[in-house]
Amino acid sequence: MPKEHRKRGRREEKKRKREEEDYWEPFKRQKYLEAEEDVERVVQELARGQRAEHEGGYTQYDGLGELPYYGVLGEDEQEYFKRADSMLELNQFTDPEERDLFLTNVYKEANSKELKIANSQSCSRLLERLILLSTPGQLKALFQKFNGHFLHLVQHRFASHCCETLFLKAAPTVTQELVAPLEEMKEDAGSGDVYVSMENLFLYTINELEGNLGYLMTDQFASHPLRVLLVVLSGMPLATADSTSLLQSKKKEHVSITSGKAAHNEGMNESRTVPDSFYAAVDKMIAGTVAGLDQSNLRALAMHHIANPVLQLLLELELTMSGKQCFKDPKSLFRKLLPDDSLEEGTETTSFINGLIYDTIGSRLLEVIVTHAPGNIFKALYRSSFGEKLGTLAKNEIAAFVVIRIIERLNKEELQSAVDQLSPHIETLIKRSRTSVIKTLIRRCRIRQTDTQPISAALVKAFGEEPSERLMTMLKVSAQPADDMAEDRRKQLDAQDSTKAHGSLLAQCMLDSPGPLRELITDGLLAMETPMLLNMAKDRTASRVLQNALTCSEQSQKFRRVLIPRFYSHIANLAVDAVASHVVDSLWYASEGLIFIREKIAEKLAQNEFQLRTSIPGRAVWRNWKMDVYKTRRKEWLNNAKGADGPTKTSIELARERFAANGSTCPQKSSKLKVRNASGANRIPQNPSAVQGES
Repeated sequence: MPKEHRKRGRREEKKRKREEEDYWEPFKRQKYLEAEEDVERVVQELARGQRAEHEGGYTQYDGLGELPYYGVLGEDEQEYFKRADSMLELNQFTDPEERDLFLTNVYKEANSKELKIANSQSCSRLLERLILLSTPGQLKALFQKFNGHFLHLVQHRFASHCCETLFLKAAPTVTQELVAPLEEMKEDAGSGDVYVSMENLFLYTINELEGNLGYLMTDQFASHPLRVLLVVLSGMPLATADSTSLLQSKKKEHVSITSGKAAHNEGMNESRTVPDSFYAAVDKMIAGTVAGLDQSNLRALAMHHIANPVLQLLLELELTMSGKQCFKDPKSLFRKLLPDDSLEEGTETTSFINGLIYDTIGSRLLEVIVTHAPGNIFKALYRSSFGEKLGTLAKNEIAAFVVIRIIERLNKEELQSAVDQLSPHIETLIKRSRTSVIKTLIRRCRIRQTDTQPISAALVKAFGEEPSERLMTMLKVSAQPADDMAEDRRKQLDAQDSTKAHGSLLAQCMLDSPGPLRELITDGLLAMETPMLLNMAKDRTASRVLQNALTCSEQSQKFRRVLIPRFYSHIANLAVDAVASHVVDSLWYASEGLIFIREKIAEKLAQNEFQLRTSIPGRAVWRNWKMDVYKTRRKEWLNNAKGADGPTKTSIELARERFAANGSTCPQKSSKLKVRNASGANRIPQNPSAVQGES
């Protein structure tokens, strides 16, 4: 029978895929709409839940109502505050006293207008800069001005940013008050005024927000101050709130002060000491946030783009602070999300986990669960949901991040099994730029001392057998001469190619792993021809691999002894290149213990002194190689090159140290006298009359 006539080719294949997508699109759309309806239903229930009667000394706020109106600044006031904002941004004050006086005057002008300024689109930035430069006393005064209005301010588009800055800036004061009393406390005690600690001001804020946390976590603006408040109360490093996407949107406008960034970030990366009342407040916030939410509502919020980051932070704090107690409490957030004790395949909890893996938003919550869950819970999850599917999950652009967290928690036996599962898929992972999974696997293998031979064989299969071509393919280095790539290199300096960066980072990770993985990179470098090495040195991403290979602490001396001499005749050209000059700098550390190589390179640099001194990168190389010392004090340079890299002491400095040890107050003058007295012809008479008597 004649066969059915069927079209072939890429166009027909694309047409078939489009038809399939069009067929399934209504079903996907319906599923998406149902999920959106569930989330909207939960948000509406949370908002209606705020319409409670008077409780705890205050009336709860109706989340669906209108925000209060605080008034508008006049034109003259707006003009004044805009000028003050520009002056604070430039920060061009002669001394700190002048700036403090200016801040005091601005605070006097803003007295009783703080709420208007915080809600003003044009002047809220001024209030943020004022907070960044304020003293603890000024921060407390502003805190008290905001008391009773925080519930409204955190929901405002502009005032919410002021609340975030106020929480972050006031957090170190809590720790300072625990260690030693501040000057404001002493002044208040002396004047008879009531002293209010920063700890109490934070607790008042928590009491004001209590009962409305469930709705605030879904609010577009209030969720961000709520996350920052959790970080402050938990004692986590404040840099978490200043840089992590979990707490800030990528579109957030960062209000800063010129030349004041270093002072603002001081101590941000350190954990803080917080009072016990803050830990109790965190537990209270966790309980208040999930109160009234059943399992289905919480799982719906896990897919919500605003509520999900708050859930991540709440779950992380619960798992790290409460420990195993949260697994016994049926009202805890973790037990509400994962109520089943046995996480076997087919249970409702396993279905929920499988749904989170491929969800863009929900997978982030799953990362927190995988990272912070206790060992027995993680092992049960691994056996039921991840154990046999790592290869499939790693190829997915969303589930790959969950796989990275899973690999980080595997023991040695499980890690070896993961290597066997993922190795056949490494070629596919490289094509899809999933190199983060491979890097994590290599790092964990080094820590667990697991065999990396399967990974090495898979990388050879993916990039090729020939060493130099394999490395060129990995780093995407062009074989075109560097002189013909001027335009390409100019573009390269402006923006890096992300695909090249993936290959470079993978190669650097392989260099850090001793054994067959490092040999793949070193063999490729040794097999490369010199022109290709020069192109690699001048490539912005690939040169990092070359520097790492030269300066690796575990690198064999034989490799460096063979590779470095290939740069001898090109040292000057490399030294004046903006990228390759860093490779020349790394040669100083790479030639440690190889004094004859250091001398040879220094000789080449000295021969091209004029060329180096007329170039900015060349001058940096000249300084880093201590070439001025090489030309004027060769013996000192050699001693430095043979021994420690620090500067050696000159003869006069050594002499001064000896005289100082002997108790001499003027070593230079004493040394001259000593030399003269040692010579009979220049001997200085001690007594003129005795000389006359002798004559």
